[in-house]
Amino acid sequence: MWFPGVEGGNAIADIVFGDINPSGRLPLSFPRAVGQVPIYYSHLNTGRPPEADPRYHTGYLDLPSSPLYPFGYGLSYSKFMFRNLHVGTQLQAQREMQVSIEVTNTGTRTGEELVQLYVREPVSSIARPVLELKQFERVELKPGETREVTFTIKRAQLASLRPNMRYAVSPGTYSVALGPNSAQLMEARFEVPDLKDGRARKAGAHVPSAAVSGKRTKAAASGR
Repeated sequence: MWFPGVEGGNAIADIVFGDINPSGRLPLSFPRAVGQVPIYYSHLNTGRPPEADPRYHTGYLDLPSSPLYPFGYGLSYSKFMFRNLHVGTQLQAQREMQVSIEVTNTGTRTGEELVQLYVREPVSSIARPVLELKQFERVELKPGETREVTFTIKRAQLASLRPNMRYAVSPGTYSVALGPNSAQLMEARFEVPDLKDGRARKAGAHVPSAAVSGKRTKAAASGR
């Protein structure tokens, strides 16, 4: 804990003895070693994969390139499962799109989970972060309870600053990813049409049921 204040001792004791169920999340990426600093989830793509490829490898010789604790990470006495990620198809018509995912409390205690939504633009005319947090929602679930969490992505949220110092949205393929932190995500892709031409493009994707624990997107796993 950083600067917990005069009641910090009581707060820590309540967590250690299980009187409360913690639900805080890290606002930063926690490094494994000082040699990783600076490290953050929204870094630019290095252009080289983090896998152990002898020719095009990005990483370290003595430790993994991933952080010790990723951005958005947090512990709880409850366990949660993410499944049934669904991306809507109405971005072109209404300039917004519905994204939903089911969250289930698989633990034995009532707890709060922070559902985080990230967006990525895999191909762009300018350098873009591998992930960007756009929205989040805190949900409280009883043991065994399942709830569908829905977000609305607006076209303006996909805009980025261009060389002419104006914000604009590039047409093309985007990725949306949801999960409990920036390293454990379920990902789907959708198309953003060019509003200047009237051609309809396909949008929407559906990801079948799957537990999010241990599953990482390539963007979240990429090294610096």
